Amino acid sequence: MIRAFCFGLAAASALAASPALAQDDEEPPRILSIGGGGQLLPKYPGADDYGLGPLVTGFVRREGAPIPFRTPDDGFGIGLLGRDSVVDFGPLLQFQSERDEDDVGAAVGDVDFTVEAGAFVNINISPAFRIRLEGQKGLGGHDGLVGTVAADFALRGGNDTLFTIGPRLRLNDDDYAQAYFGVTPAVAAATGLPVYDPDGGIRAVGAVAGITHQLSRSFGIYGYAGYDRLVGDAADSPIVRNFGSRDQFSAGVALFVSFSIGNPF
Repeated sequence: MIRAFCFGLAAASALAASPALAQDDEEPPRILSIGGGGQLLPKYPGADDYGLGPLVTGFVRREGAPIPFRTPDDGFGIGLLGRDSVVDFGPLLQFQSERDEDDVGAAVGDVDFTVEAGAFVNINISPAFRIRLEGQKGLGGHDGLVGTVAADFALRGGNDTLFTIGPRLRLNDDDYAQAYFGVTPAVAAATGLPVYDPDGGIRAVGAVAGITHQLSRSFGIYGYAGYDRLVGDAADSPIVRNFGSRDQFSAGVALFVSFSIGNPF
C-alpha cells in the first residue's frame, strides 16, 4: 500500500516541478492530470489477507495528444531518451510496504519498509506494444534484488482512452526470498514450521490490466486489476502454505483532474 502511495506522490511532484513542463509558445500547452483513490493489495508478499490503501495517479501530455503509454505497476522512472524512442531507459524507484508478523499470525519476523532503487529499460516495438524490464536493489527492509519483465499491449479509443494489458514475470534474489519466504532455525523453534532456505529466481507469473479515460476536459477516471501466482521456492514456502496464499490479487480506482500547466481550466 505504501509502495503505490509513495510512487504516486513522487511522480506527481516530479511532473509538477520539472522545468520541461514550461509551456513552449510554439507548441500546444502541456496538460497535467493528477488524482487519487483507493486500492486493494495483499498486506505483504504471499499474504492471503488484503488491505485498503491510497492510490495516486498522474501523467502529462500535450493538449490534443493521446494519453501516454503507461501501465499500473510501472515504477517511478525518468526516461532519458523520451517516450518516442524505440529504446528508452533511466533511473527507477519502487516501494515495498512492511510486513508485520502480526499480519501473518505467527512469529516469522518483521520486514521493514523498503525503498527499491534501480533502473528500467523500455523497448517500444510499436505504438501499441512495449516490453519493459525493471531491476532494483532494496535499501533497508528486505535488502534484496528484485526485477520484473513485462510485455504490454495498448488499445486506444481516440486520444482520451487508454487500455493496457499484459503478462508479468517477477524475479528476486536469495536475500529477498529469505526475507519473505524463509524460515530460520529460530523461527522454526518459535512456530513449529520446518526450517526453509529458499533460493532466488522466478517468484511469480501474472498479468496486469489498466484503463485511463478522460471523462471531460477537466476530469477523468483510472482503474486497474492485477494477478500474480507465486511459483517455485516462494510458492513452496511453509509461511505461504500455512499462513498465506499463492494467489495474489490487486485492484484500484482513482479519479483525476486535468489542467493546463500554469493555466487551470
